[in-house]
Amino acid sequence: ENRYKTMNEGKFDFGFAVEWMRKDLSICLAEARRNGASLPVTALVDAFYSEVEKMGGKRWDTSSLLARLER
Repeated sequence: ENRYKTMNEGKFDFGFAVEWMRKDLSICLAEARRNGASLPVTALVDAFYSEVEKMGGKRWDTSSLLARLER
């Protein structure tokens, strides 16, 4: 089923949690730093998910970036 209906209703409890995504992004960013690489878009996405967490969305799924745009 397409998620657009639940996303439009602000329901974000269906998939991969933001806190887990941020854990994975932090691993990527740490490895990039270790190798002298730059991942600016990854860092930006991590910052966006940090804002979602501050909105109470730690356990929301990753589609909850939509909620960040609505504030």
